[in-house]
Amino acid sequence: MTDGAAQRVWAAMRALVTEDDRRAEVCAALGMSFFRIKVLRRIAAEPTTGGLLAERLGSDPPYVSVVVEDLVQRGLVVRTPDATDRRRKVLSVTAAGERTAREAEALLATPPRALTDLPAEHLADLDRALAGVLVPSPES
Repeated sequence: MTDGAAQRVWAAMRALVTEDDRRAEVCAALGMSFFRIKVLRRIAAEPTTGGLLAERLGSDPPYVSVVVEDLVQRGLVVRTPDATDRRRKVLSVTAAGERTAREAEALLATPPRALTDLPAEHLADLDRALAGVLVPSPES
C-alpha cells in the first residue's frame, strides 16, 4: 500500500471513530462526565486505591479524589480500609456501580451504523485487514 493509501485509510479510521463518538451518548445516558465514567470503569475492572488510580489515569490525585467522592455519593463506589494498611482505603464498586460500568461498556462497544450497514463481505474484509494490523503475523 502506498503512503497515500495508508494516510487515506488512517484518516477514514479516525473520522469513523471521532464522528461517531460514543462518549457523549454514554455521558447523557448515565448523567455524568466521561472522566467519572472512566474512573468507574477502572474501579469496576479492579479494586484499587485512590493513589494508584490517579497514577494509572495520569491525573491529579486531588481531582481523582473529588471524582471518587462524587461516585461514592451516587452509591456507585465504596471505600473500605485496606486489610494490610488501615490508613489506606480500597475503592470498589457497589452492585449499582457494576451495573453502571457494564452499561457504559455496552454503549461504548456498540459499533457505528457505518459499520453495521456494510455488506457482510466488506465487513469481513475490514475485519481481516484490521486483525492483520493489530496482531502482527509471526513472519514480521
